[in-house]
Amino acid sequence: MAAAARFFVRGAYWKLSISGVGTGPQSSFAATLLKLSPGSSSRTKTQRRHVAHFTFQPDPEPTQYGPTEKMNMFQSVTSALDNTLASDPTAVIFGEDVAFGGVFRCTVGLRDKYGKDRVFNTPLCEQGIVGFGIGAAVAGATAIAEIQFADYIYPAFDQIVNEAAKYRYRSGNLFDCGSLTIRAPWGCVGHGSLYHSQSPEAFFAHCPGIKVVIPRSPVQAKGLLLACIADQNPCIFFEPKILYRAAVEQVPVESYTVPLSQAEVLQEGSDVTLVAWGTQIHVMREVANMAQEKLGVSCELIDLQTILPWDVETVCKSVVKTGRLLISHEAPITGGFAAEISSSVQEQCFLNLEAPISRVCGYDTPFPHIFEPFYIPDKWKCFDAIKKMINY
Repeated sequence: MAAAARFFVRGAYWKLSISGVGTGPQSSFAATLLKLSPGSSSRTKTQRRHVAHFTFQPDPEPTQYGPTEKMNMFQSVTSALDNTLASDPTAVIFGEDVAFGGVFRCTVGLRDKYGKDRVFNTPLCEQGIVGFGIGAAVAGATAIAEIQFADYIYPAFDQIVNEAAKYRYRSGNLFDCGSLTIRAPWGCVGHGSLYHSQSPEAFFAHCPGIKVVIPRSPVQAKGLLLACIADQNPCIFFEPKILYRAAVEQVPVESYTVPLSQAEVLQEGSDVTLVAWGTQIHVMREVANMAQEKLGVSCELIDLQTILPWDVETVCKSVVKTGRLLISHEAPITGGFAAEISSSVQEQCFLNLEAPISRVCGYDTPFPHIFEPFYIPDKWKCFDAIKKMINY
């Protein structure tokens, strides 16, 4: 349907352009539009883009995994895939445009290095991509599928939820597709609008049998992706696309893993617990600094990292200490994963709470384009939520 729409739009534009060719009264269509536009000029105007709503803060250089190199996030993903192809002869990587490197360049150079039988393109069919990955994993391969954008994962929903997640259970563990990993660029990017900005992790958090992982940085991305590939359960690995180039760290060259289902306490505090994942971690880091400087409030920051199954113990231990909890994510607030965290914490920590649990999330609307700065849960919204909790 989208392809048909693009065809007709392009066709209409072509006809208008041709019909407007000429001089005098029959001026070009574009020139007519310029004349009709108030304050317009023939000079092409450069559209100005807004700065990001966060500042990336790299973690300290890891020393326990050997030599490191400076990498951004997409390069760290490439490094993880390279390590896997080199060490596992059954590993295959496939998806739309991955053979030439993918739209975000995460597989660049891998086809030339390992051959077209191990890194190859697929038709534009997400259901088919995941279905093929399930079959390859069941047959014994380490299958790494790429969905070009997380927004387009929905056609594969049935294959993930009803096939991949249940394969082990339907056979009584006689066979499984645990060696399947599904990668997908995820989250807002500053200009992605409705179909290139979504955060669909909550849809899959309701599905036992799979794991859902979201990294915050290049070092975490490589370690968590390698952990997903090695895990004996099918995993969905969402990659914050706005961090592909914005996030740069010293990343270990050799293979290493970061444990799944273990949240990481990035900053210890005593007054408020902040929980987030992916890009939002960097927003919350700024919020924690603002709260300390402007309010004298000490915040404990937790990166959940794994959405399913999530680390309930680490979060509850922190809330028992602080008595307050703020959860923030880009996805719409209703039915978002923050609701699950909030429910679990109030069940286990009710008598320790000093204020109602606060959720600062996206609105219950489709992701906007020009109004993205108003939609995202930025540091000012989160800071305001902290003030309300402290003053409760």
